[in-house]
Amino acid sequence: MDIKKILKNLGIESQQNACSAGGNWMGSGELIESYSPVDGSLLGKVISASVQDYEAVIESAENAFLSFRKIPAPQRGELVRQFGNKLREKKEELGQLVSWEMGKSLQEGLGEVQEMIDICDFAVGLSRQLHGVTMTSERPSHRLYEQYHPLGVVGIISAFNFPVAVWSWNVALAWVCGNVCIWKPSEKTPLCSIACQNLIVEVLRENQIPEGVSCVLNGGAEVGKWMSEDHRISLLSATGSTRMGKEVAQRVGARLGKTLLELGGNNAIIVTPNADIDTAMRAAVFGAVGTCGQRCTSTRRLIVHQSIFSEFTSVLKKAYQQLRIGTPLDQNNHVGPLIDTAAVEMYEAALAQVEKQGGSWLVPGGVLSEKVYGSKCYVKPAVAIIAHDAPIVHQETFAPILYVMEYSGPLEEAIAIQNEVKQGLSSSIMSLNMRETETFLSHWGSDCGIANVNIGTSGAEIGGAFGGEKETGGGRESGSDAWKAYMRRQTNTLNFSSELPLAQGIVFDLK
Repeated sequence: MDIKKILKNLGIESQQNACSAGGNWMGSGELIESYSPVDGSLLGKVISASVQDYEAVIESAENAFLSFRKIPAPQRGELVRQFGNKLREKKEELGQLVSWEMGKSLQEGLGEVQEMIDICDFAVGLSRQLHGVTMTSERPSHRLYEQYHPLGVVGIISAFNFPVAVWSWNVALAWVCGNVCIWKPSEKTPLCSIACQNLIVEVLRENQIPEGVSCVLNGGAEVGKWMSEDHRISLLSATGSTRMGKEVAQRVGARLGKTLLELGGNNAIIVTPNADIDTAMRAAVFGAVGTCGQRCTSTRRLIVHQSIFSEFTSVLKKAYQQLRIGTPLDQNNHVGPLIDTAAVEMYEAALAQVEKQGGSWLVPGGVLSEKVYGSKCYVKPAVAIIAHDAPIVHQETFAPILYVMEYSGPLEEAIAIQNEVKQGLSSSIMSLNMRETETFLSHWGSDCGIANVNIGTSGAEIGGAFGGEKETGGGRESGSDAWKAYMRRQTNTLNFSSELPLAQGIVFDLK
């Protein structure tokens, strides 16, 4: 798999400007180097955004919005359809780039591009279904209804773990709603953003659409700060850590702007005595080690009933012994690298805390040899048996560390343990008992934005709204009615009578 050829096919130079208003690449900021966690190789260098570049991008986006908002929504949907087809044509190359630059398995890289294609298909249909509601007016000969209008410039801050899919969730919906978008990708995966921008620019040019509809601003945290404080950005959608999300929310809130936040997860699977042990084991293992534990929906906690604890942990340990660690480009491997050495340091710090806080290792972890694996970023997936109230259990460590704890009482005890953390993204219960599963799904059950039965916490279909509660941020992306976040609601009252009746029966007589 020749990464140089892949980069060339996606229109990426070995060193290039990385800020774009359409296809006009610019960059006068700091140099960012993208190293692959797969083998430590330098994939490319990009020149990030300066303040001057930022202002040029904002101006281009604002100008593009003036005309783009007037295009009928189904025509905007046609642009998204064409973009989806471009993704189909480049699925192999883009999926391979995702694997090289982020370090996830090739199947996951290809799956991420497929997710982009799927959300484009969803958005195309949505472009003909942007509906309001008609209501009955209390006044005679009046019509009362509501409609939705585009917001304007939508900013998107995405994380390294899904370097292309999360952006697509936002832009596909934002575009059919009539918005223009400015994307600040993770500085850890800049090349993926350049590849995506090159593809959408082809569509915009072929349809003679202002290229400012799609803009990219590569750079560090300072770019996110500029976007957060800029009143010209009507909505800022940010995906990342809870710490980052709090900073974004404070800055945007100070100017009374809108945010859509998708932040941390500390996701749990409850395994009851009525669970199918094999199904529960497979869900737990994939949830914990998929993408090397670097998904916001990764399984961090297993809450297992005392009566099956010994049996389940024995099965789990055996499954972990079968995991193959190595280059994610080899489809025979289950676990690839962490994103960088900083992530490895956080992994090691968490391992040390487990031991200090009374945990014992069912499956011990550790950093693997750079000489053997070709990179400093490979680690062993670890499983710790630990108390549910240990401080480390309540932290989100973006690494393949699974905490296993037991409960002995009724299901309500397990649900309380699940809900006691500050994050509220994804959750699952493994049980074949309907009373247990329905209790878990009730309003006194899981407090997460996603609650699954007999499947794991990791992964979600684009048809449902994606997001969580508490310190996960409360935002919703992707399917269902998530499109409303990208629009402003307007209530309209039409009087088609010759009178001027007032609401609540108020009389105002000038005679």
